[in-house]
Amino acid sequence: MQIIGSTTTYHGTEHRYLVGYEVRVIAVIKGAAGPDYDPDADGATTASERSEETGREHRRCESEGRHSKGGRNLTDDEDIARAGGVTADDRALVQPWIEKEGRFSFASSDPRAIDLACFAHLAC
Repeated sequence: MQIIGSTTTYHGTEHRYLVGYEVRVIAVIKGAAGPDYDPDADGATTASERSEETGREHRRCESEGRHSKGGRNLTDDEDIARAGGVTADDRALVQPWIEKEGRFSFASSDPRAIDLACFAHLAC
């Protein structure tokens, strides 16, 4: 299943501005929605900082001829599969579609994976 680059709809309550919007998945943040997750212990960053960090890590790994999980951000479908796939304890880094401009936003948000239509079945 293709995850990175796929589009889906947000149906959660944490990010009210995204409700009903089409979003593109750009990364999976493993375990970030889990009950034992401590963002302070894991070096918390904002969604925008994670997006920039993910891009830098991806470019560095490409230049070295390898792909990396980039810490807790997974930006490659194969890495996601090796990490056990997407679970109810994960978050996704997403970019909303801006209809008026005909493009995805440069800004990103990190909703729970289960709040995206394509992963809603994981909430059961």
